[in-house]
Amino acid sequence: MGRSASSIPGQAAALRPPAPGRAVPLLGAAPRRAQSSARPPPAQLRLAAAVPPLRPPSWRAQRRGMEAAGAGAPPPGAAAPGAETPPGAETPPGAAAAPPRRLLALLGARLCTWHILKTVILGQMLSLFICGTAVTSQYLAEQYQVNTPMFQSFINYSLLLLVYTTMLAFRTGSDSLWQILKQRWWKYIFLGLADVEANYMIVKAYQYTTLTSVQLLDCFGIPVLMALSWFILRARYRLIHFLAVAVCLLGVGTMVGADILAGRQDSEGSDVVIGDVLVLLGASLYAISNVSEEYIVKNLSRVEFLGMVGLFGTIISGLQLAIVEHREIMRIQWNWKIALLFTVFALCMFGLYSFMPVVIKVTSATSVNLGILTADLYSLFFGLFLFFYKFSGLYILSFVIIMVGFILYCSTPTRTAEPSALPQLGSTGLDNAALKLEENDSETPAITVQFTRGETVVVSTD
Repeated sequence: MGRSASSIPGQAAALRPPAPGRAVPLLGAAPRRAQSSARPPPAQLRLAAAVPPLRPPSWRAQRRGMEAAGAGAPPPGAAAPGAETPPGAETPPGAAAAPPRRLLALLGARLCTWHILKTVILGQMLSLFICGTAVTSQYLAEQYQVNTPMFQSFINYSLLLLVYTTMLAFRTGSDSLWQILKQRWWKYIFLGLADVEANYMIVKAYQYTTLTSVQLLDCFGIPVLMALSWFILRARYRLIHFLAVAVCLLGVGTMVGADILAGRQDSEGSDVVIGDVLVLLGASLYAISNVSEEYIVKNLSRVEFLGMVGLFGTIISGLQLAIVEHREIMRIQWNWKIALLFTVFALCMFGLYSFMPVVIKVTSATSVNLGILTADLYSLFFGLFLFFYKFSGLYILSFVIIMVGFILYCSTPTRTAEPSALPQLGSTGLDNAALKLEENDSETPAITVQFTRGETVVVSTD
């Protein structure tokens, strides 16, 4: 359908003849000039279409920007941290000090956490318990010539027997005392034997070798403990854990150097080789006991570990006491001071055994053994007043070094390797859904339908 010329005014005007003496305009030139004055050329139109108009940021964008600024990320529109500064731009005064400050802030946020603080406090409480046992034993040996390490251990195991084994005796069900003995009695015999002999060998080694050798060789238990944790507990360590252990051993070396300068290593025993072998064996047995303790506490229960150690530790230490220390016990001239020292030793040892599973459950056996390296330093501080030891500034330095290594170890948790199991045919999954249905069908009675000639239906179940 055609359109009339009056309906298109621009086209009708263009068809009229021009006036005489007047230049003929180009067709469509006037409308283009009008268009150029009203809107931009096509290139500007394309640029305007590509760049959207600026709008004020919404409240969600403002909120995201505030959260990013609070998290340490640069706000929207700011330069990225790794972007290069243009040559003509000026560097702010505090820009050079920003990376070290940020590194210190990240390091402080990593180390100054409640978990690390709690681990440090719990580890030092264990060190104080060990310090109490060491000071009372040394006071009994030096002031009253009483050397009965097995008798002191027997008192501790008897307290564990009275408290925790009695708690197991009143339990019912699968975790009762009878069920535990029926299932795992032989394992707890070996655990009790390792724990009793570790305590006895370390104390006995002081009669043969020097204090310096005991302090150095006692650290042999830490690598043994890490190796056992790797294979038994499937713990996986990182580089920072090995560096932290090296720092702690450096602190122990500093403490031994302070002992040499103070003259505390002069107490030479009768046979250094026998004493060193006893220390190495005792440290290895301590590692076995601590790894077993971590496994039992984290997989079974704390009361089961303490009750079984109390039961079999009392039996084993009682038999060994009757064999090797009955003469020393007969020579003790009892008075209230000796009885008080034995009581303090027993309470400190009982607190150590009762509290250590709690700390191991929060951290690990390796972390606990690193934390209690400071026990010798606490014993030294008490010895300054009780036994008139010489003080050296290296003791403070060794304490700081050990604590730095301990905090570094606790700053990064260890990983646990999952056992790699090959897929089995009986495992459930999309690929074995038909097998699972067949297993379920085999559990239900089968239904057989038979049709006879008389159109009778017989249904039977196998």
